[in-house]
Amino acid sequence: MKGVTTEGPAVNVKKMIPIKLASVNEEEEIEDRLLRQGWKRLTTIGEPRLSEIAEAYRGMGFEVHVETYKSEGDGCNTCLDADQEMGKIIGTVYTRRAAVPQKDDELF
Repeated sequence: MKGVTTEGPAVNVKKMIPIKLASVNEEEEIEDRLLRQGWKRLTTIGEPRLSEIAEAYRGMGFEVHVETYKSEGDGCNTCLDADQEMGKIIGTVYTRRAAVPQKDDELF
């Protein structure tokens, strides 16, 4: 066969596969996803107010999503961290308008 060399060193070809690096701050990634889906961050708070706020917004016809609070970042988290160490449940409340309108209240 003319033009084909069968002797010599083998050719090494490396394929590079792009890999997405893991996010350093998972909380920011979750928040970005929620914001893209139309959620609005309302507050970060502990129980019992956390449940009260969630129920109040559900009662007003909002969808409510609560993310567990994770201490990350450079901000001042001293109070929230101390509450968590004492066993208090802390969450970040996100709301958005319900896709299906709430039925009218029969009392009004």
